[in-house]
Amino acid sequence: MPLLLGPFVRCRFSATLLVLWLVFAGFTCTGSEHTATATLPAAFSDLLPHFQVEPVDEYIVKNKPVTLTCRSTPATQIYFKCNGEWVHQDDHLIERTVDPATALPVMQVTIDITRQQVEKIFGLDEYWCQCVAWSTTGTQKSQKAYIRIAYLRKNFEEEPQGKEVALDQEVLLRCHPPEGVPQAEVEWQRNEDVIDPASDPNFFITTDHNLVIKKARLADTGNYTCVAKNIVARRKSTSATVLVYVDGGWSEWSKWSACGADCSMWRSRECTQPSPGTGGKDCQGLDLQSLNCTSEQCPQTVSGAEDVALYVGMVAVALCLTLLLIVVVLVYRRKKEGLDADVADSSILTTGFQPMGIKPSKPGVWAPRPRRPPPHSKNSHLLTIQPDLTTTTTSYQGTLRSRHDTTGKFSMTNGPLLDPLPNGSHTLHNGKLNSDPAEFVSRLSTQSYFKTLPRDVANTSYGTFNFLGGRLTIPNTGISLLIPPEAIPRGKIYEIYLTVQRKEDLRLPLAGCQTLLSPVVSCGPPGVVLSRPVILSMDHCSDACLDNWAVRLKKQNYEGAWEDVLLMGEELVSEPYYCQLEAETCRLFSEQLGTFALVGESLHMGAAKRLRLVLFSDAYCSTLEYNIRVYCMDDTQDVFKEVMQMERQLGGRLIDEPHVLLFKDSYHNLRLSIHDMPLAHWRSKLLAGYQEIPFYHIWNGSQRYLHCTFTLERLSLSTCELTCQLCVWQVEGEGQSFSLDFNIAKDTRAVDSEFLLMDSNATALAGPSAFQIPYLIRQKICSSLDAPCPNGADWRMLAQRLKLERHMSFFASKASPTSVILDLWEAQHFHSGNINQLATVMADIGKQEAMIFLVSDGEC
Repeated sequence: MPLLLGPFVRCRFSATLLVLWLVFAGFTCTGSEHTATATLPAAFSDLLPHFQVEPVDEYIVKNKPVTLTCRSTPATQIYFKCNGEWVHQDDHLIERTVDPATALPVMQVTIDITRQQVEKIFGLDEYWCQCVAWSTTGTQKSQKAYIRIAYLRKNFEEEPQGKEVALDQEVLLRCHPPEGVPQAEVEWQRNEDVIDPASDPNFFITTDHNLVIKKARLADTGNYTCVAKNIVARRKSTSATVLVYVDGGWSEWSKWSACGADCSMWRSRECTQPSPGTGGKDCQGLDLQSLNCTSEQCPQTVSGAEDVALYVGMVAVALCLTLLLIVVVLVYRRKKEGLDADVADSSILTTGFQPMGIKPSKPGVWAPRPRRPPPHSKNSHLLTIQPDLTTTTTSYQGTLRSRHDTTGKFSMTNGPLLDPLPNGSHTLHNGKLNSDPAEFVSRLSTQSYFKTLPRDVANTSYGTFNFLGGRLTIPNTGISLLIPPEAIPRGKIYEIYLTVQRKEDLRLPLAGCQTLLSPVVSCGPPGVVLSRPVILSMDHCSDACLDNWAVRLKKQNYEGAWEDVLLMGEELVSEPYYCQLEAETCRLFSEQLGTFALVGESLHMGAAKRLRLVLFSDAYCSTLEYNIRVYCMDDTQDVFKEVMQMERQLGGRLIDEPHVLLFKDSYHNLRLSIHDMPLAHWRSKLLAGYQEIPFYHIWNGSQRYLHCTFTLERLSLSTCELTCQLCVWQVEGEGQSFSLDFNIAKDTRAVDSEFLLMDSNATALAGPSAFQIPYLIRQKICSSLDAPCPNGADWRMLAQRLKLERHMSFFASKASPTSVILDLWEAQHFHSGNINQLATVMADIGKQEAMIFLVSDGEC
């Protein structure tokens, strides 16, 4: 009989019959690593196998295989059987030893089980293995060992919710950990510290993993997190804030006072046992109590001439003091008014070259991006220049108006701003913007290239410019175009427009992990000749970390196709485009006009977009149903403006200030839920525990008005007060919550038209009014700093002081580096008016002599 007869050869004999045949035939196999049979000495031939080690349950973590071990004595063979099938002989690893205590031979067999083997039957049955040992007497089977694939889901089935509780009240925080194999262990943390009920008996963790605070203490205020962990992973729930407040209690009444002259006595108590704290209620009731005295306790009072004189004197003194106080107040007010007038007059002299049309925000109106006022500088006088309102020049004629003279400020006309004169000079007109801006857009769109431009007058600005330059702005969008002086060649006059495209009107080809990070902005007409780059400013919604992104500037060509013209961080100074990416804004230097957009491609899952979360509701509700709309939009001002305008048309109102959420490229969806409503008055009509917006709907960036609506139902029309918690979070990511508490019947937070007019600057400014720095001062700064200085006190130090050193190569490639730096400064600081900062920088560089000079008629 050949040696192929064994339990794993291709024959139809059963394993038991084969063993019996081997034993009675006296067949032995030795010397092979994969052999599982042996010959026992005669003394042990009548013993059954006894297992010293049996296989135990194992878990496969990720892709790491598990090893099962079986050890028996005495044994002639040991083989594994998994799910009813014998494991191949070559998959066994066999070791033979002798038990020193009994001198019996010991055989140990191990096998490896991989994830792929288990997954073949995963979901049909559990994967199990057991080993079978043979001796000359018979066989023995080990216990079954179950092999399972270990995992831990990412989402908690129930997460703890924040609460406000009174002192000494019991607190229950619920937690149902994510599904997992093996079942997850749960621990609780307070402010990232593990809670140990053994050391603090005030805490108790139930068998179903809930945390109980037996008596809430002030020290128990904090953020509580449920942590689930097993051999695969460790998950944290969202933190639940527990606020322990203290209601005030009254102290004991004091003793009654002595009976006074008015025949009454008093006693008092204070709200100090305990004092109210952390939002607790104040004490209720009286803190002062009076009681009439009995006739025996009431002191006798004598009425006479002396008392009358005393009372008259007291009244006279009181009248004198009152008159004196009135006089002091009037004198103080008059002095203050005079001081304010002096300050106002002084500001006119020192800020005569500030831009027109800048108005402060009205107090009480919430602004989307409040900007800090410029810090006061002791060197502000260095950039002060007295404007001469009657001077003329040989290059153009006209009147320079004070920039605070709003009655005479000029905007743009549809015709030429500068009419050519026969001698080559120009006349500066203070024209007004056409009352019908749609006429300009309609006229422009009749030309072949501009037929695709949107006819959205509200999002378009235009003007006529010459070599003096100017600025176009689309209000409340963060979009502007700075045309520096000398950017338009002398003798040329351009009619330039700036508009923002709606994303649904213009589709960008996006692939893979790409996402739109900015509005699509058009400026033109394209093809005009520029002597210097203009600066296009627009918002973006990335986290501004170039380590996380590959950010590309795309430009639409004449055929309508999109081309990559720049990769952020790898700009070439020889190219016609250059970008500076700030925290929320992109500044594009461009020598060509056209249609542009920023597209980002995430390099890893740490890349994040900024989402602006905005809540609206109906300004008026006459039914039992009440809707709350949660918008999840790109954090750019143009999208926010569109949503505000749309909600105003729908009759909506803003019910809380917007929050910003970092949305990561983790392929996880965005979830929204509402909690902590007073169930006695309100209920949610949402059937599930939360709503969800798919990841790609948000990441793509092409859907502008993504929102979820929560439909609530009040149980009575008389119910108007609504309090609830609205949570928005990315699965396995960051989250934000809104604490709402308002009256739905009072339109106290309606979408205000004033909010949409926060940016009240003129949409088009031409010539000197468009710039912070007067033209003459700008020329002197450039001539002083352009020439290289051995000690470095030149344009390079200016760039360093303004934190622009990253762009040194770009500045150096220009004919006047200082001029380009000042262009960028103008684009950044037009709204802030922070000219004092530039004066301080110039003084630090040591070039203050370039700033202090007199302006004669000829120089103007």
